[in-house]
Amino acid sequence: MKQGWKSKKLEHRFIYNSKDPVNYSVIWLCHLYSLFFYTRVYYISLEFYMGRTLQNTMVNLALENACDEATYQLGLDMEELEDMEEDAGLGNGGLGRLAACFLDSMASLGLAAYGYGIRYEFGIFNQKIVNGWQVEEADDWLRYGNPWEKARPEYMRPVHFYGRTEHHPDGVKWVDTQVVLALPYDTPVPGYRNNIVNTMRLWSAKAPCDFNLKDFNVGGYIQAVLDRNLAENISRVLYPNDNFFEGKELRLKQEYFVVSATLQDIVRRFKVSKFGCRDVVRTDFNKMPEKVAIQLNDTHPAMAIPELMRVLVDEEKLTWEMAWDICVRTCAYTNHTVLPEALERWPVDLFAHLLPRHLEIVYEINRRHLEVIAAKYPGDHDRLRRMSLIEEGGQKRINMAHLCIVGSHAVNGVAQIHSDILKATIFKDFYEMEPHKFQNKTNGITPRRWLVMCNPGLAEVIAERIGEDYIRELDQLRSLRKYINDEAFIRDIAKVKQENKLKFSVHLEEHYKVKINPNSMFDIQVKRIHEYKRQLLNCLHIITYYNRIKKEPNKQWTPRTVMIGGKAAPGYHTAKMIIRLITAIGEVVNNDPVVGDRLKVIFLENYRVTLAEKAIPAADLSEQISTAGTEASGTGNMKFMLNGALTIGTMDGANVEMAEEAGEENLFIFGMRVDDVDALDRKGYNAEEYYNRLPELKQAIDQIAGGFFRFCHNDRTISQYAREIWGMEPTLEKLPAPDDKH
Repeated sequence: MKQGWKSKKLEHRFIYNSKDPVNYSVIWLCHLYSLFFYTRVYYISLEFYMGRTLQNTMVNLALENACDEATYQLGLDMEELEDMEEDAGLGNGGLGRLAACFLDSMASLGLAAYGYGIRYEFGIFNQKIVNGWQVEEADDWLRYGNPWEKARPEYMRPVHFYGRTEHHPDGVKWVDTQVVLALPYDTPVPGYRNNIVNTMRLWSAKAPCDFNLKDFNVGGYIQAVLDRNLAENISRVLYPNDNFFEGKELRLKQEYFVVSATLQDIVRRFKVSKFGCRDVVRTDFNKMPEKVAIQLNDTHPAMAIPELMRVLVDEEKLTWEMAWDICVRTCAYTNHTVLPEALERWPVDLFAHLLPRHLEIVYEINRRHLEVIAAKYPGDHDRLRRMSLIEEGGQKRINMAHLCIVGSHAVNGVAQIHSDILKATIFKDFYEMEPHKFQNKTNGITPRRWLVMCNPGLAEVIAERIGEDYIRELDQLRSLRKYINDEAFIRDIAKVKQENKLKFSVHLEEHYKVKINPNSMFDIQVKRIHEYKRQLLNCLHIITYYNRIKKEPNKQWTPRTVMIGGKAAPGYHTAKMIIRLITAIGEVVNNDPVVGDRLKVIFLENYRVTLAEKAIPAADLSEQISTAGTEASGTGNMKFMLNGALTIGTMDGANVEMAEEAGEENLFIFGMRVDDVDALDRKGYNAEEYYNRLPELKQAIDQIAGGFFRFCHNDRTISQYAREIWGMEPTLEKLPAPDDKH
């Protein structure tokens, strides 16, 4: 019986012999005990885009074959069972999916880590395409329950809102508040075959039993019960905006709700002296930064900074200086965007109404912060204005990114180019003052879900050559370089890709009633619909390719199936118009007999994690074409590359580092670089210049403007007959009615 034990800071693993349950129990207890002694990571995010859990759990626990066999013996089909699970769509896009990948990675690396967020009753909306337009439907993902979660009412915590502050000689009290209870639900997060399971804890809002009890005295019992919904609405629905700030009171409530409940949990756990003991014995908060690491996933959980200060100063009675030192050394901030419309700036009036004590704390943080700036840069009043946490112009607002930078010991972007832009532009003043705070941490993806689970054929071909250890250490993929010219390896890779394409073709034909050529190039762009991601540029290319085929129908064209998928925020009109354009182009192209199977256009309805797991392994070409300097990182680009797709893209986000790793000659890089975009901004952009200079572009834009892609199927067919056979031009002009005297 060989057993081993290895433990050090931020790392704890164990090996056990399954035939010896006694020793296993001892080692398991040692593992739990180690959680007390070493740092715990608390990853706070308003979004966790988890997708389905069953298959991923089987992969990580090495149970796939056993479960397949067991269900087969019962006369059941495992894939059918997997399809019954609802996606946990508690996120909008990259930020939420990154959080989900991080949980998998932290467990697989043996880190004592917890994910904290909100258990939204309704996640990201389900997208239906009706007559070519996006229609939103509520995502009632919990209607049949969630077998992966366990309610933990014993750890329920009160969260306070509204009220007022009272200043006394012994400190400040926040009184006359409205209380909402935070009920935690725990979901296990297993590491990859290491017998370690971490926890994602999501909070659900519950009204306390005495909510609006005063109404009972005036006969308002029914109304009092109904008003409980006002409190419980906090965890009702995920805001469906990606890279856009919506300054609603409910959203700020959500942000403070998760932060307050989480910090109460963190402090409770910190105070416990050893595993299993609930006595409050640790009161020396100086040790907190050594035991607790809080990572803020964007500015959404920024309230953790003033809330931690409130807890330490008002409740634990620490001095401001000591509390601030603890706060800064404990918190770290990840920035996800440079887009101005996405940066959170909360109105001071709303803050004063909802969180009066926290506004006082933010003002005090800002006062001390400005004192430091004034001392370091005397007389530079413009710098004071730029770096203040409070924006004075017009309506006073709190800049949450500035709060995060000042209150954290580390600030990181999510790709090298993004981090460089942060230091050179929006956070330039902060970087000049505290350059040691700024880092880069390029986003990543978990290879368990995005290769082993969704593309087992490719994972097996790789394992046959270099073994399975690459699943834990992806750098080992470098070993594949010696097989670059190995015909058998190339043939095996191509076979897997074709099998994936055939399988996805069946799915597409079943759902979209369009005949797919599985030998065509699968050209895929899947991400949230946004102007900066440039699905519109993709549309112009599709139209141009269509026009070229129509112009020279007898030429040998490479067959291409273009797929675009993604959701538009419900209030984002332009994004919805882009979806309508894509579907309209598909209606024309897919029904044109001249084009045939040389070009098909599919809009992938209701793009989500589960659909990504089908589409990405089948892709030949990955479209990563955002305007340089706008995409923070992108992680879809990595998923496609890991699954063997070639990349066409701009030098933006993580594309830059992918090009450095793979060699720029192995990606189809085009378009302006960041410096070129900045130069064009300064010069001024004249769209008409490009329109007049490029005949194919002019033709495509004229077709869109002229309604060529607007007609329904019967109208389109007759329009083509009229123009191309009968020599007539259709008109939408309405004739006057016979009895119309005008």
